[in-house]
Amino acid sequence: MIAAVGHEDLPPDTLALVERELRVRMERYGDPAPGLVRAGPGLPAAFGRAVRAAGRRLVVVLPVRGAVPAEPPPGEPAPAREVADLADEVRLLPYDPADRDSRVRADEALVARSERLLAVWDGSPTNGRDATAHMVAYARAHGVRVEVVWPVGAVRGAPGEPLPEPVLPRPRKGHDDHRPA
Repeated sequence: MIAAVGHEDLPPDTLALVERELRVRMERYGDPAPGLVRAGPGLPAAFGRAVRAAGRRLVVVLPVRGAVPAEPPPGEPAPAREVADLADEVRLLPYDPADRDSRVRADEALVARSERLLAVWDGSPTNGRDATAHMVAYARAHGVRVEVVWPVGAVRGAPGEPLPEPVLPRPRKGHDDHRPA
């Protein structure tokens, strides 16, 4: 499986750049591994479209509370539905889509089931809202190959929203990081 995680605050122009880059990478891989993503807006929808455009299977994880699928947070129904509609397979996982820590645990479960992680990450550290740096460290600690995806021209945040300071990620010795030149 090839999992995808990343920043949740990507504007539409950046999502288009990211989707293009994800499609190129998915088409380049020689193995038939399916894509794996947690349902939601933004990156999950872009990843789902890229996986399907590359002719690969898509596995989407939906949240459940007890034995019932959880309602998406306000404003998310259409993107979550789009990702589910793109899916060849839907898996249920107990987590609360409105709770950051619960989403992080769900992403950890996805990464643990994957051979490769595509991390849409600008290199910024983990903070109280964004856990992408944590997911990269988690994947590396569990022997999952990490590829950072941050196309030229990509930015974070909505207009007028303060952006985090980017920090260039440094590959750790012995890990396969692939970044565009």
